Amino acid sequence: MKVDVLTEIVIAAPCERVAAYAADPSHAPEWYENIVSVEWRTPAPATVGSRMAFTARFLGRRLSYTYEITAYEPGRRLVMRTGEGPFPMETSYTWEPHGEAGNHTRMTLRNRGEPSGFASVGARVLTAAMRRAQRKDLARLKALLERGPAAAG
Repeated sequence: MKVDVLTEIVIAAPCERVAAYAADPSHAPEWYENIVSVEWRTPAPATVGSRMAFTARFLGRRLSYTYEITAYEPGRRLVMRTGEGPFPMETSYTWEPHGEAGNHTRMTLRNRGEPSGFASVGARVLTAAMRRAQRKDLARLKALLERGPAAAG
């Protein structure tokens, strides 16, 4: 069973600021509850072909995987993929100005892939857990960015 989870949120901050912060994988441990660490495998900053090693905890398991950025349009869209581990996955972000004044951002976070091994047994449970985690992560990002520039450096 394939997993495809899309969540979105509106953040009261300009699109450029939200995208610049969220597109930098170094910030992931600050707003992703399950990301423990990120280590660059290629030189920063993020660009197509950049690779980063992530360590995460999810559903009681420790996961290590390397993402590669496969598409990047600064301020608009970022796509990363991994073929490693029990859950080869693609993660994508989009950002667009929201509201009449354009000082808000609509951000989407999408994770999709086809689990194997332990993850394939409970794909429905996995999907529900991912949806909950993504909502929490976007809420955490929103709170962080709405506190101001000093909070989300």
